[in-house]
Amino acid sequence: MLLKLLNLSWKWYLLALVVIVLDQISKAWAGTLVDFHQIERVTSFFYFTVRHNYGAAFSMFHDAGGWQRWFLTVLAGGVSIVLIIWIARLKKTKWMESCALALVLGGALGNLYDRVLLGYVVDFIVIHYQHHEWPAFNIADSSICIGAVLLVWDALFAKKDLEASEND
Repeated sequence: MLLKLLNLSWKWYLLALVVIVLDQISKAWAGTLVDFHQIERVTSFFYFTVRHNYGAAFSMFHDAGGWQRWFLTVLAGGVSIVLIIWIARLKKTKWMESCALALVLGGALGNLYDRVLLGYVVDFIVIHYQHHEWPAFNIADSSICIGAVLLVWDALFAKKDLEASEND
């Protein structure tokens, strides 16, 4: 039964794998482009740098003393298992939800790989305005955010579309 479900979901797992590969390639590329904390300006509001995030999103728990590495590793691993099962159980018609979950899964696993291998997540993209910076992020973080937005969009509007089609 599980094998049958996984066979229907292969394209979503492939999308997650593409996110992981792009994330890791981009982090390696950033490491060859700039040194740690060096800035390579791209535009007036965007630059590349290499930073190590020992915490979670927005560097939350960054200076927590080391426990956060293992906590966040277990959390990301558990969430990834839930996402793999969730994707496998979705109907083919739930393509937006499946896509969103695959993007979140790929991002979670991309950052998990860094955390397990390095002890931190490599961030390298910075958007700023004058002296105000958005926290540095990476492709995995972007994938998670896009997936989350798609999930919200799907939750808000997919049911309305379904109700509208049932009323026609």
